[in-house]
Amino acid sequence: MDLTLDRMAAFVQRSGRPRFPVLHVVGTNGKGSTATILAELLRAHGLRVGLYVSPHFLSVRERILVDGRMLSEDAWARLGAEAQQRSEGLGLTYFELLTALCVLAFEDTGVDVAVMEAGLGGRFDATNVLEPALTVFTPIGLDHLGVLGNTLAEIATDKAGAMRRPVRGDGLAITAHQEPEAAEILRCVAGETGVELVGVGEVLSYSRAKGSVAPASKGKVFAPHMTGLRLSLPGLHQQDNARLALAAFCVWAARMRLPVIEEACREAFSRAFIPGRMQRVPAGAGLPELILDGGHNAHGLAALKASLDADAVRPAAVVFGCLRDKPLNAMLPLVRSFTDGPVYAVGIPTCPRACEPQELAAFLGPGAVPAADVHAALAEIPVSGLGDCAGPVLVCGSLYLLGEFYMTHPGLLERPK
Repeated sequence: MDLTLDRMAAFVQRSGRPRFPVLHVVGTNGKGSTATILAELLRAHGLRVGLYVSPHFLSVRERILVDGRMLSEDAWARLGAEAQQRSEGLGLTYFELLTALCVLAFEDTGVDVAVMEAGLGGRFDATNVLEPALTVFTPIGLDHLGVLGNTLAEIATDKAGAMRRPVRGDGLAITAHQEPEAAEILRCVAGETGVELVGVGEVLSYSRAKGSVAPASKGKVFAPHMTGLRLSLPGLHQQDNARLALAAFCVWAARMRLPVIEEACREAFSRAFIPGRMQRVPAGAGLPELILDGGHNAHGLAALKASLDADAVRPAAVVFGCLRDKPLNAMLPLVRSFTDGPVYAVGIPTCPRACEPQELAAFLGPGAVPAADVHAALAEIPVSGLGDCAGPVLVCGSLYLLGEFYMTHPGLLERPK
C-alpha cells in the first residue's frame, strides 16, 4: 500500500484549499458514531454540515452527507466527473478520489463546517491533506495490522500524525480516554507540533444514569450544565462516543464563540441514528430477532460484550464474519463468550479480503458451523429461536458483513419511525 499525501496535496493545489473548517475524527473504534453525533450537534445549532464517513453499506453515496442527506445521483455524477478531471494524471486511489469528490461536494453545497472521518490511520490518510480546525481522537487499539504497524505504539504513532503545526492559528485536538501507551504518544506528538491536546475529562463530566453534563472540575470551562441528554443509540460505548462528540463540539464552539444551547444538544442526541451499531431488529419476515453490530476488532467486540452484559442480553447464537487483517487471536475468545449456542462462521462473498468460512470455523474451534454467507447462516436458525436459548441472534464482526445483510433488507438502513 502506497501511503503518501503527495497525490492528495497535488489535487488540493490544483483545486484550491477549501474554505470550510474541518473537524477531523481519527482513531480505531467509534469514529463513525462520534463523527455522526458531532455532525448532529453542529446541525442542531443551525450550521450547514458536511459529513464524510466510511465504509458504506449499499451505495457509495452514503459516505458523503450534507445536512444528513446524500447527494443526488446527478450531483454525484457531476462532481465525480469534476474530481476525475481535476485529478487527471495524479493516479489517485479509490479512497483518495472519493475524498477529492467529498471536498468538491462540500465546497459546491456551501457547508459551514465539515466533519471528516479518517479512513485508515492518520498521518497519510487522504483526509489529512486538509488542515483541521480540530482533531478528535477516538480510542486507539489494534487494527489494520501490518499496514499501520503491529503494536499499539506503532499504530498510535501513525494516528497521532494527524496532528501537525497549523499554517494559520493554533492547533487544537481532543482525545477520548486512551491506553497509557497511546496517551503518551499523543501527548508527545502534540508537544512536538505545538497542538493543544485536551482530554475529554478536562471538558465535561457525564452521568450515564442521569443523562446530565457538567463542566469538568479541572482545567478550562467549556461545557455548560445540561440535563436530560438521552442518547437514542444503544450501548455503553455509544455513551462514551457521545461524550467525546459533545466535548469536541464544546471545545470548537468555545474557540468559535458559538453558544452551546442545551435544547439543541438534547435534540441532537435524540436524533442520532447509525445502522449496524447494536441495532435491534424484531423477529419477522422469516428472520429471528436480531442484533446487528459492526464491531470488527477486539476493542469493538469487548465494548459490545460489555453493553450486552449490562442489558442482561444473552444471544441465542452468533453469526460472525471478518476480514483477514484483524487480530483473530484476540477477537475469537470474545466471539465464543457471547453465546452458549452455536457460532456460525460465515464468508463475505462481496469482500475479497474476508476470511473463508472453513478457515474461520477452524479458528473458532469445536462446534463452530461454517456457512457460505450471512443469509445461509440465518436460514439455518428457526424464526422461533433455538430451543432453550431464547435470546436474539447476534450478527457481528464486520461492516462488510452487515452490508451483505442490508442488501436484502435495505429498509433497516433507515431511521425507525
